[in-house]
Order: sequence, then structure tokens, then C-alpha cells
Amino acid sequence: MKRISILLAMLLVGVQAQAQNSFGADCKEITYIGRTQKTKGTVRADWSGSLAIVRFQGRFLEMEYANSGVTWLNIWVDREPDARADAVVQLAAEGTLELTRFKRAGEHTVYVQKRTEGENGCLTFRAFLTDGTLLQARPWKERVMEIIGDSYTCGYGVEAPGRDSPAIPEEENCNLSYSGILGRYFGADVVRISHSGRGIARNYADGDPEQTMPVRYLRTFDEKPAPAWVPDYRPDIVVIYLGTNDFSVGKQPSLGAWCRGYQTLLEEIRAFYGEEVPILCVASNADALLGDYVKEAALHCGLSGVYWAAISKGAHNEGSDLGAAWHPNYQGMRKVAACMAPYIATLTGWDLPAIPLQ
Repeated sequence: MKRISILLAMLLVGVQAQAQNSFGADCKEITYIGRTQKTKGTVRADWSGSLAIVRFQGRFLEMEYANSGVTWLNIWVDREPDARADAVVQLAAEGTLELTRFKRAGEHTVYVQKRTEGENGCLTFRAFLTDGTLLQARPWKERVMEIIGDSYTCGYGVEAPGRDSPAIPEEENCNLSYSGILGRYFGADVVRISHSGRGIARNYADGDPEQTMPVRYLRTFDEKPAPAWVPDYRPDIVVIYLGTNDFSVGKQPSLGAWCRGYQTLLEEIRAFYGEEVPILCVASNADALLGDYVKEAALHCGLSGVYWAAISKGAHNEGSDLGAAWHPNYQGMRKVAACMAPYIATLTGWDLPAIPLQ
């Protein structure tokens, strides 16, 4: 009897092993939103908000991965991403993560979003495992927004309890930043090219002066200079929300240096997408002079289809609307998104929905 039990157990293990099918992360059935690199079955991404969409027929779905740094994920199952994820996970250096499991086999879709930015870690999708098979995931939405920004776009400290809280990776969430809110409001996919502390001509407190956003914008990876990015999507609009760090610690660049940096970024965008894509240049309320700087850069760039807007001090308060390190929390981000929404609707021709920004 003991020998029969051992043989039966071995057979069961063999059946389970056969039932687990592995699919390389670069399978055509998987859709990735954002800048990624596909290499020998794997897909790598480090920009904030990078999204994988996996549709499968089966009982469970697992993800094999490698990760550098401190990467956190948002996960949704069988529904489009909204303001609250079904699960929030911190990744180890490498491993296999169970994304979802059901008692019975069925058709399901899982969304995996990198909620932390590149300086916190690069994520490598190695494979997806299921007892069934992969199905074709939805393609990119008809509406696509590209947003170039800094910590505000990354959702730095957005989940922190107050403005004096320290910023920690687990409380950073790009999905709750104005960028995620606007994407949901307009029913658009969002590509974020954003990094905390970066500016147009000057970074926070003059740090890393050769690594401003016009330099990083050309990259596939936020944290690596190569390979250069070759566009494989075309957005309906590009929003630039930079300048807070240029005006940090009581300083600002000269207007000439600012306009030169902004011109470089605008020309890079035009080289990628052509003249038909509108560009909205937005000034935060970090400094009263910032709106004038953004206006000058937009009006004197010599390019068509470039527009500007400024968010004033009255857009959100400096108490209950703030998260860590005086950055807007979710409530503050909703107010920032509300300031931008009419401009985006006008420039794209999209309707302004009579629904909450959330």
C-alpha cells in the first residue's frame, strides 16, 4: 500500500507539472502599455505606471519576474484599473508571484501596473504561468495620453497621511496621481515619462545636472542611457508638467536657459510624433514666476500646436490636500486633474464627461 501511495503521489505531481503551462513574457497575446524592451522571451520596464495586460483561460495565473530595487505593483483582476487596486504587492529580487486563482477554470484578465518609479527599481517580466492558455489581451485604447513630469506625475507620497510625512516607496502610487485620474476620466491609456526631482533646465537643489528630463525623455529606460527609445505608439496629446524642481530651494534657472531646455524637449516630442499631436505645457503652483516661464517657452518656441496653462495657489490647499513632503495627496491630485481636464478636452476634441474625476 505504501508503494502504491508513493507511485500515486508521483503521478499526481506529474499531472500538476503538465498542467502548468509557461509562456514567455514577450508573447504576442500580452499587451504592454508604456516603454518596454523585449529580449529573448523577457520584457523589461522601469518607467512609472508601466502596465501589463494578460488575458487567460484557466484557473490560475502566476508571473515569473526579476526586480532591482524596491518595486511595488498594483494588480486588478477582471476589471479595468480604477482608483483602488485589488492587490498591492512589493516584489522580492526575483521569484514567482501568484496573481490570481479560482476554483474553476474560466476566462480572466489581469492588469499588472508598476506603481513606483525607475529609481526604485527596474522590473523584468520573465514568464506567465497558467494551467490553461493565454488569450489575446485588449490592444491599446483608442485614446492615448503621454505625460512628461516629475514626482507629481509619479504620485510621490500620494498615500502618505500628511505633508510632514517622509516619502517612502510603499506610499508612492502613480495610479492616484493626476495622470492616472485623467486617464480614467477620459478613458485613455497613459504613458508616463516621469522622475522625481527632475526639471527642464535644473533638477531639485541642482542635483545631477546632466540628467534633466529633456535628456531622459529620449530613453527606453528611465535609469539607463541606452537603448534609445524608438516610438511604437502615437499619443493623442502630450502633457508636460515640469518646472517645480527648476524653482526648488529658492532658486530658478535664467529664462534663457529654461527656454532652451524647453525647446529641446518640444523638438524631441515633435521628432517622435510629428506636428499633428498637440502639446500642453502646464505650470504647477510651486512658484508665482513659473507660469510666466512656461508661457514664454510655449509662445516663443516657433512650433505649432503648443499650448500652455498654469495652476494657481488656489487650486488646492496646503493642509488636507497634501501627502508626503508637501506633495498633493489623492484629494489634491483630483483638484490638479480638474484644472487640466478642460484644456485636454479642447485640444483633443474629446468630450468633457459629466462624471467625477477619481
